[in-house]
Amino acid sequence: MSLALYFLAAVAEIGGCFAFWAWARDDRSPLWLVPGLASLALFAFLLTRVESAHAGRAFAAYGGVYIAASLGWMWAVEGARPDRWDIIGGAMCLAGAGMILWGPRGV
Repeated sequence: MSLALYFLAAVAEIGGCFAFWAWARDDRSPLWLVPGLASLALFAFLLTRVESAHAGRAFAAYGGVYIAASLGWMWAVEGARPDRWDIIGGAMCLAGAGMILWGPRGV
């Protein structure tokens, strides 16, 4: 369930940030900020639903998912295909997120 929540959170965060990007960099209407703010609030809420004893660990693991999802957004929405370095870097980040989420914890 955590992976699904991380994915949904990433889509919400990237969508919210993209709305600000569109307004500030692409000269879109300030009305883009309304769904952008709502999307960022949804992102924050979704991260609170992830199973983790510590917020910092949940946020750290989310970072890897965010990076991979951002590359997917770049390809799907912006039409820029990730190159091999993007893919290798994204895979490394996902591996790191997996270690943070599922690594054995000493007592």
